[in-house]
Amino acid sequence: MKKDVTMRKNSFVKGAFITTLGIVISKILGILYVIPFHAIIGERGGALYGYAYTVYLFFMSLSTAGIPLAISKVVSEYQTLGYYGAKKRVFLLGKKISLLLGFVCFLIIMVFAPLLAKAVLGNVTGGNTVEDIAFVIRVIGTAILIVPVLSIYRGYFEGHRFMSPPSISQVVEQIIRVLIIIFGSLLALKSFNLSLTTSVGVALFGATAGAFAAYLYLAFKHMKNKKKFNERIRPVNEPFISNKVIIRKIIIYSIPFILIDIFKSLYNYIDMFTVVRGLVNSANYTAIDAETVYSILSTWAAKFNMIILAISTGVIVSLIPNLAESVVKGQKQEVNKKISQALSMLLFLTIPMTFGISFLAKPIWTLFYGSSKYGASILSYYIFVGLAVSLFTAGVTILQSLKDYKAVFISLATGVMVKFILNVNLLIIFHKMNFPAYYGVITASIFGYVTSFIVCLIILNKKYEINFEDCVNNFIEILCGSMLMALVLFILRFIVPITVANRLLNLVIIILYTIVGIVTYFIYTNKVGAIKRVFGRDLKKLLKRFN
Repeated sequence: MKKDVTMRKNSFVKGAFITTLGIVISKILGILYVIPFHAIIGERGGALYGYAYTVYLFFMSLSTAGIPLAISKVVSEYQTLGYYGAKKRVFLLGKKISLLLGFVCFLIIMVFAPLLAKAVLGNVTGGNTVEDIAFVIRVIGTAILIVPVLSIYRGYFEGHRFMSPPSISQVVEQIIRVLIIIFGSLLALKSFNLSLTTSVGVALFGATAGAFAAYLYLAFKHMKNKKKFNERIRPVNEPFISNKVIIRKIIIYSIPFILIDIFKSLYNYIDMFTVVRGLVNSANYTAIDAETVYSILSTWAAKFNMIILAISTGVIVSLIPNLAESVVKGQKQEVNKKISQALSMLLFLTIPMTFGISFLAKPIWTLFYGSSKYGASILSYYIFVGLAVSLFTAGVTILQSLKDYKAVFISLATGVMVKFILNVNLLIIFHKMNFPAYYGVITASIFGYVTSFIVCLIILNKKYEINFEDCVNNFIEILCGSMLMALVLFILRFIVPITVANRLLNLVIIILYTIVGIVTYFIYTNKVGAIKRVFGRDLKKLLKRFN
């Protein structure tokens, strides 16, 4: 019988690598499709797409965000303790809870879509209408019926440390979604001569179709590998654990994760309700220009942040079951080590990538979208929001894994409060200082996320005695390596200019600068020993497995 290599259990570093690789591939697909999609629907269509997705992400947070990660954590705990019967019921009960929440959220979206659309536009006219926005919100709402169950399957696999199938399912989901986005919107607009609003609606339905395809894949993998899920590590006299206790545990574990996503969605909601009106009323932008800026912030520039966020998601998804196991076993030193390694890995990968994308914002934007009045300017700064979100998510998730829900809430609430207070005020201040007004909105987001992360670090250090000395040392060397990389790229500009109008030449420039940047960064970090300290002994095994 052939061995199913996709169902091997993975260690923390290997799991983080596999999960991150899957997420990065799916996010790359999510970035590449925007080239033709932007050409098809333009800035106005992008604004519509952004409105719908902001609403969708908020309700998806309510119905799914916390539960799969909670399932992963509870399954990992019961697997470690040998409670195999309870572990199975976690999966079944999780599906029922998610289905119920998903259906309730779906009904709310269908009923209240017009009210949400009206709240978005206020008294602004000249762009998309309330009816347009309500329609696309309702279309994307259909995905809420499928995504919850899909997320439960992913959490169940990850709780057993089977990281490959969930990662593959994300790639499957993205491929189907991208195909419908591109070909569906193109056929609707160009072949069938349907309206722009209908074409955007067809594209948004790709989320529903992609989720369904991924669900079918994971359901098949689960059915074919039932024996592996039923493997017993050791014989244990399992105590009876009632469904009530399991549901309570799932809910308690999921609430912080739900809060994380809701609070992250609140950042987008604050922008959705203030950016267009703020730019029109306080910075003298036209409605068209204001919606263009919002579409770039919410849709087009946000796509590049996905790559940064994919890395943090991969590290975090692998960290949760591993950290849960160490917490259950009372291994304080292991907890400290895993937290330090997770943060160091995150910094090692995200900081140079953020610097690189910011530096190459002009050719990247031209390659993907062509010339733009605001695009490159927004991207060069907005990419740092992705870095801030990555750190924020890691810090809050670590606190949640330690079951300090009060600290999680304090961190989340503090950051959102900073964003809420600063958003419009910084928009006005930046406008009065003759800087782009939208830089104020971006700065408010960065301040909010960084504030939450700093609160997390203070609590982890003071309350749990987590030592960040190694992390700080790694951060300094990573920052120095990233700055050296940026300096080398700056010098390279005098030899190979980065501002050209030809899109194909921009691709060549990006590849050249990327290779030079990566080589510079890795030579420096290898020379100072940062790579070995961050990845440890697993690095050689990881590279061998990757090959």
